[in-house]
Amino acid sequence: MSGPASNPSKNTPTPLQQKLIALIRDHGPIRIGDYMADALGHPQFGYYISGAPFGADGDFTTAPEISQIFGELIGVWLIQSWREMGAPSLFNLIELGPGRGLLMSDILRTAKLDKRFLNAMRVYMVETSGRLRYEQQKQMQKAGIPVTWANDLYDIPAAPCLFVANEFFDCLPIRQFVREADGDRWRERLVGMVDHGPQQNLCFVLSEKTYEQPEGAPAKSRPGDIFETCEPAQKLVDEIAARLKDHKGRALIIDYGHGRSGFGDTLQALRQHQYWHPLATPGEADVTAHVDFAALARTGRQRSILVHGPVLQGDFLTTLGIAERAATLIKRATPKQRDDLISGVERLIHPEQMGKLFKVLCLSSPGLATPAGF
Repeated sequence: MSGPASNPSKNTPTPLQQKLIALIRDHGPIRIGDYMADALGHPQFGYYISGAPFGADGDFTTAPEISQIFGELIGVWLIQSWREMGAPSLFNLIELGPGRGLLMSDILRTAKLDKRFLNAMRVYMVETSGRLRYEQQKQMQKAGIPVTWANDLYDIPAAPCLFVANEFFDCLPIRQFVREADGDRWRERLVGMVDHGPQQNLCFVLSEKTYEQPEGAPAKSRPGDIFETCEPAQKLVDEIAARLKDHKGRALIIDYGHGRSGFGDTLQALRQHQYWHPLATPGEADVTAHVDFAALARTGRQRSILVHGPVLQGDFLTTLGIAERAATLIKRATPKQRDDLISGVERLIHPEQMGKLFKVLCLSSPGLATPAGF
């Protein structure tokens, strides 16, 4: 695992950067997770509040933006999972972090293949950004299926459930710990400030407080090693696990990250489809970190639910039949559509593109069979 260099930013300060510098000047360095939370979700200057991040005109492109086949395969997977749950007459279909709503739109179009599934589902989209909710509402109007928006899981009534989270966990705030020369002690990596005369910039600093080795870190480490933790991700898995134990269901988690817990700085930012220093322009770039799938899996097993994977996204989509679905669509496609379909599938499954970096994890209620793709 590796990440961007941690040199201080020397860009013209953004409004959020000015607020953070004032905060740090008055109260001292802040945790990386607090920086991420403000950079993405500040009520006035946060990236998801003030920007339009998705698609060709945004800062990054997600799988549903690349090919409709991605959402269609997820839709078929959900229908099969519902049947394996016993086809409950009412269940919650919950998407975490729905982006512009394209994935759910493709899922709902596929859901029309099974009228019983369609009639049984109650759709919930967990989204805190008003701007993104507006984009999602426009997509859902086209789908013609009622949707309820929620700020978190506590807003959603208990019932059998199917969760989908595509590129959601990578946005959850992390903490970073750096091993000292003394192998028994670690310091937290924080966001501080450096004074360049007329301009102050954000930079990484280490905490004065020392810590024991973080939970989940490999036993063998070297001075300078960085280990990342994500408490919000573990808390969310706890909440999902509680629901899966009380009511039958599954959660499908798709994101970029690593299958084994290890050392490295994965904090990164994207702006206009280019890698960007994570401290350079807070509020104007997408700030994320790689998902530690091993940590999510450990939390799930500790809560006595079934854990499947993680598997590579390329393998998962191939097993679900992405090539066969593409071949069907190509038969009635224009030459331009044919080229787009082929390049889209290649991007989703090729090991040097999204196929290997992106992983897929499934959490299931006890007693359910192994799901398709695992």
